[in-house]
Amino acid sequence: MITIHDQLQQNLNAIHDQIHSACRRVSRSADEVRLIAVTKYAEWSWVEALNSLHHSFGENRPQQLAERQALLPNAEWHLIGQLQRNKVKLALQHASVIHSIDSLRLLERVAEVATELQIRPRVLIQANMSAEAAKSGFSAEGLRSQWSEIVPFHGVVQIDGLMTMAAESDDPEDAKPTFRSLRLLRDELRQTDASGEASLTLSELSMGMSGDFIPAIEEGATMVRIGSRIFAGL
Repeated sequence: MITIHDQLQQNLNAIHDQIHSACRRVSRSADEVRLIAVTKYAEWSWVEALNSLHHSFGENRPQQLAERQALLPNAEWHLIGQLQRNKVKLALQHASVIHSIDSLRLLERVAEVATELQIRPRVLIQANMSAEAAKSGFSAEGLRSQWSEIVPFHGVVQIDGLMTMAAESDDPEDAKPTFRSLRLLRDELRQTDASGEASLTLSELSMGMSGDFIPAIEEGATMVRIGSRIFAGL
C-alpha cells in the first residue's frame, strides 16, 4: 500500500511536470512560478507529511493559519482567503504573505496594525476580474481609480502584486481571459506614477488553482494555489 508521503510526492511530481510544460510553451522559466499548497481541507497528518516535501502553504482562514503556523513555524504560510478587519492582527502575526487585500479600507487597517507591530508585511491586492457578485476584490475600474490612494501605503506595507480567481468552469481555457486581463492590468498599473511615488514593480501575480493553473501560468502567474490536486488519492 502506498504511503501518504509517497502519494504526495507522486502528486507533486505530476504538478511540477505540468508547471514545467506550461512554462516551456510560453518561453518562461519554471523558476518564476511558485506552488502554494492549499491545506484548508487537508488532514493534519497530510500537512505534516507534505512539510517534508514542500515549503509554502496557503490557508483560507486566519485562525486555522495561526494554529498551523504555530505547529510548523519553519514553513511559509500564505493567507489566501478573505480577511476581516478584526482578524488583521492575527493574520499579520502568522502569515508571510496576504493574498486578499480586497478594499482600501482593509489596506488602511493592515497598514495601521503593521505600524503598531513594527513590521512591513507582504500583501497582494485582490482584483475581481471575473466581475462575479459572489467574489470580493477591487473591480478593474475601481483599482484604477483608487490606485493613487493605494500606492502611498507601499511605504508601510510591501505591495508585491495582484491576485484574482477565475469563474468556475469545466474547461480550464475559459479562465484565460480573466488571467490575461489581470496581467494587462498589472502592466498598466505599474507604469502609473501616482502622486509622485515611484511606480510599484508588482512582480507577483497570484492566479490559478487546481482546475485552471495551467492557463494561469501561460498568462503570467507567478504563484499558483493548488489544494485538491496535491492531496488526490489520500
